[in-house]
Amino acid sequence: MKYAVVTLPRFAEQGLRISEFLDAELTLYHAEVFRKLYESFDCIVAVMSSGIAVRGFAPLLTDKWHDTALVVVTPDLSYAVPVLGGHHGANECAKRLAELGITPVISTATEVMGKISVEETAKSEGCVVVNRSSTRKVNGAILDLDVPIIRVDPPKIVVANKGVSVLVNESQYVLGIGCRLGTEKDEIISAVSSACKSAGISCPDIFATTQKKFHEKGLHEAAAELGANLIFLDDETINAQIPESASRASMLGLLGVAEPCALALSEKGRLVMKKTVFGRVTIAIGE
Repeated sequence: MKYAVVTLPRFAEQGLRISEFLDAELTLYHAEVFRKLYESFDCIVAVMSSGIAVRGFAPLLTDKWHDTALVVVTPDLSYAVPVLGGHHGANECAKRLAELGITPVISTATEVMGKISVEETAKSEGCVVVNRSSTRKVNGAILDLDVPIIRVDPPKIVVANKGVSVLVNESQYVLGIGCRLGTEKDEIISAVSSACKSAGISCPDIFATTQKKFHEKGLHEAAAELGANLIFLDDETINAQIPESASRASMLGLLGVAEPCALALSEKGRLVMKKTVFGRVTIAIGE
């Protein structure tokens, strides 16, 4: 995890102590500091009042899956408060700071109750959550009962109803893909190869597309041959994204296919390759 420490000038000594402990970049506070650091770090530790930090972060927030985590440390180094991204690095950071004698103040319900959240399970297993909207319901259930973890070995097709969190192996990149009806396996593999070469990356382990393409045989065959997890996303998940390019998918009731699918499952929520057409295949790559 990549940390940055932001401190008011009068608390520079305290900020330096934390930055050295976390091996983090230290920056003195100024009006645009959070905007400049926001997308470059996984977690920002702010040595200042929570009000200053929250007001600086507020205009930058999108959703909990892509927002940078925020931990506020009181200027006397008494408390570390995960304000944003508790399950996405902030709690972990606050607990690390306990080694400096700083008390972590954790508010996420699962941790307070001694339970393991969906997000923590995914992290420990080296996985990502496919259907992120499920985590609220599943984490709520975890507070009241023992929720089983069911492992499915390949080859299998998993159909999950709402309230079931699906985890797949983590990948740095996500390939969002759409194709014309009846596109063959070889054409899809060729398009994926061209896209990855253009982006300068190896083939991602996760392919994502709309559930409307579930019956495309070529997609299944291409993903299997390339050793990728092929994920079919529902309309709600796709339309919750903000694609960068216009799309004809509006005829299907979607804002797009390749770009929003890549964004929906990407960790950082940004594209390293915008929607690009390769014959009858459209591909975007998210990070």
